[in-house]
Amino acid sequence: MPIEFTCPHCGLRTQVSDEYAGQTGPCAQCGRTVTVPAASSTAPVWRCPTCGVLVRAGSTACGQCGQEFDTGGPGRHFDDLGEDAAMRMLLPVGRSGLAIAAGYAGLFAVTCLFAPIALVLGMLAVRDLRNNPHKHGMGRAVFGLVMGIIFTGVMAFWLVAAALGW
Repeated sequence: MPIEFTCPHCGLRTQVSDEYAGQTGPCAQCGRTVTVPAASSTAPVWRCPTCGVLVRAGSTACGQCGQEFDTGGPGRHFDDLGEDAAMRMLLPVGRSGLAIAAGYAGLFAVTCLFAPIALVLGMLAVRDLRNNPHKHGMGRAVFGLVMGIIFTGVMAFWLVAAALGW
């Protein structure tokens, strides 16, 4: 189903294929950048995980980069709660469970007892986040990793000092 839109700069009416919904490009008449609107305001829109362009749900490939999608769509839904930064601050939506655990273990790492646990959970959380780029929580994972490194070192120093009788 073709999309008709008007260039906001020169007024040229243009008709393009619906696969270009949400993409930007030069106007054929004035050359200035225009964005192709979504074909329907009620149609769900997805973001291409490769190039970030908005793509209509149900598309089999991105019109910008050519990335092919499976039947589940091109990745994250635009209206997903995990995409809202304010919601992620209030609730653990879209976060890696390992990142949340690493963050809390990092808090308790100051007791030195939980430091090795925070270190391991931080490493696992970073690996999980790199394997699943749609998840959030890298800050918590890095916090757990750093606190685990610092206080595991402190604990090792104390153990060595106690063993040597310092």
